[in-house]
Amino acid sequence: MNLRRPNSNDATRTANRSRDVVPMSGLCSRCIDGCTGNCEVFKATFRGRELIYPGPFGEITAGGDKDYPVDYSHLNIQGYAMGAKGLPKGVAASPDTATFPGVNTETSYGWDIKVPLRIPVFTGALGSTEIARKNWEHFAVGAALSGITLVCGENVCGIDPKLEIDSRGKVVSAPDMDRRIEIYRRYQEGYGELLVQMNVEDTRLGTAEYVHGKHGLETIELKWGQGAKCIGGEIKVASLERALQLQQRGYIVTPDPSEPMNQAAFKSGALKEFERHSRMGFISEESFLKEVQRLRAIGFKRVTLKTGAYSLRELAMAIRWSSKAHIDLLTIDGSSGGTGMSPWRMMEEWGVPSLYLHSSAYDFCKRLADRGERVPDIAFAGGFSSEDGVFKALALGPPYVKAVCMGRAMMIPGMVGKNIARWLQDGKLPNTVSQFGSTPEEIFVCYEEVKKLVGADEMKNIPLGAIGIYSYSQKLKVGLQQIMAGSRNFNVPSVSRRDLMSLTDECARVTGIPYVMDAYREEALAILDN
Repeated sequence: MNLRRPNSNDATRTANRSRDVVPMSGLCSRCIDGCTGNCEVFKATFRGRELIYPGPFGEITAGGDKDYPVDYSHLNIQGYAMGAKGLPKGVAASPDTATFPGVNTETSYGWDIKVPLRIPVFTGALGSTEIARKNWEHFAVGAALSGITLVCGENVCGIDPKLEIDSRGKVVSAPDMDRRIEIYRRYQEGYGELLVQMNVEDTRLGTAEYVHGKHGLETIELKWGQGAKCIGGEIKVASLERALQLQQRGYIVTPDPSEPMNQAAFKSGALKEFERHSRMGFISEESFLKEVQRLRAIGFKRVTLKTGAYSLRELAMAIRWSSKAHIDLLTIDGSSGGTGMSPWRMMEEWGVPSLYLHSSAYDFCKRLADRGERVPDIAFAGGFSSEDGVFKALALGPPYVKAVCMGRAMMIPGMVGKNIARWLQDGKLPNTVSQFGSTPEEIFVCYEEVKKLVGADEMKNIPLGAIGIYSYSQKLKVGLQQIMAGSRNFNVPSVSRRDLMSLTDECARVTGIPYVMDAYREEALAILDN
C-alpha cells in the first residue's frame, strides 16, 4: 500500500531534493544547509500560509491522491453468459433483443416529483471558485445538452461584484446567478435541472428566496459539507478592495484586510492575496426539519441535501433526517474528493474514504428500509471519473442509489474544449489534438450529434467546451451500456449487489460484497454435484 507522503506534491508545486524520504514527515532523509529547495517546508519558510492550498488558484482543480487500503478498484464486475434483466415489458431475451445499444441508462430522483436523467450522472457543485465562474458557459450548456443535472454551488450570490442587497441584507439583484441559470435553461429539454446550493451565508442573504422568486427554480440544495474538506468553502482574492468588500458582506476574510499591518504587507507586495471563507454550519434535527419546511413554504417542489465525509454518526443523521423530511436526493460525498480550492493536507488526510462511507450508507439505508421506513433517493460522490465507477456505485447501493455525482471529471472536458477553441484561434493546436483534424467538425466526434440537437443555425453559439462535455457524457453512456449488457442488466433498476465481487478479504469485510472465490460458489458447486 502506497500512502502519499507529506511535504511535497505537484498540487502545492513542491518536490523533495533527496531520493530517500522519511515516510511519516516527508522530509528528505538528509536535509542540507544551503539546499535551494523546493519542498513544502522550504517554500513555507518564506510563503507561509500559501502552502496550505493547491495552486495556482483559478487555473486548476485538485483532488487528494492518498492511496487508501480499500477503494472502488478492489471491486470487480461480474459478467454472465445467460439471462437478461430489465428488458422492456413483453420483450423476450434473445441475441437479437438483448444488445448493448438497447440498454436504457436513464434514471430519476425525487420523493414525489421526479427529475429524469439521460445517464445516471450529474455534476458536482460549481460555485464561487474562479474556475467555475470563468468556465460556466461550457459547463452549463454541456450539462443541459447531455440531459443531466447541473449543481450551482454555494456563495455565487455572495461573491458577485455587482450584487445588490436591501436594507435587511437580502439579495435584490445577482447578475452572475441570473447568468448561470439562464445559460443552462436555454438548452435544457426535459432532462436534468439546475439546482442551487445554500450554506450559512446564502441563507442569510436570502439566496433561496431570490432564485425562486425571480427564476422559479423548483429545487434547492442544503449543504452540510463535501468530501474534500471539513470546513466552509473558500476562494482566493487578489485585491485589497475586493477583500474588504467581501468582509463587509459578512464573510470571514484572512488575513484580516482591515488590519493596517496586512494592508501594508499587501501594498509592499509580500502579501499577494487574501482568502474568503464560509462559516461552518451547525446541524440539529429540529433546525434541519424546520429549514426544509421553510424552503418548501417558499415554493420549492424539491429540497436536496449534500453531505460530506463526516463520521458515521453524521452519516446516520443525514439518512434518517432526510427520510423524515422527505428529502428528494441525498448526495453522500466521500474523501478525498476534488475541488477548486481546499486545504491540501486536509484533502489528503481528512474524512471517511468513499468506499467505506458508501458501504456504510448502504447498510444504514437497508436498516431503515427493513423496518418499513422509506429511504430518500441517494447519490454517491467522491472521485468518480469513468463508467465502471458509475456501475460499481449503482451496484453497491441498490435500490437506493440512483446516480453518481461527478466533480473534476465532468469539468475537465469543458476546460479542454475551451482550450481547443483558443488553440484553433491562435493556430497552435498541440499534436494530441491536431492528429484528429484542424477544425471543430473534424476534432469533435460528437459535433454532428450536437448540431442535430440544437440546429445548424444555433451551432455557432455552442461553445466547444460544451461539445466536450457532451462527448464525454456519450462516452460514459456507451461504456455503461456495454458494462450493463455484459452483466445482463438492461436498465438501471435491474443492477444489483450480486453483480459485484471483492478482490480482497478486506474489501469483502468493508463492503459486504462476497470475495471473488466465494461469489456464486454455491451455484457453481450445485452444477458440479447435480
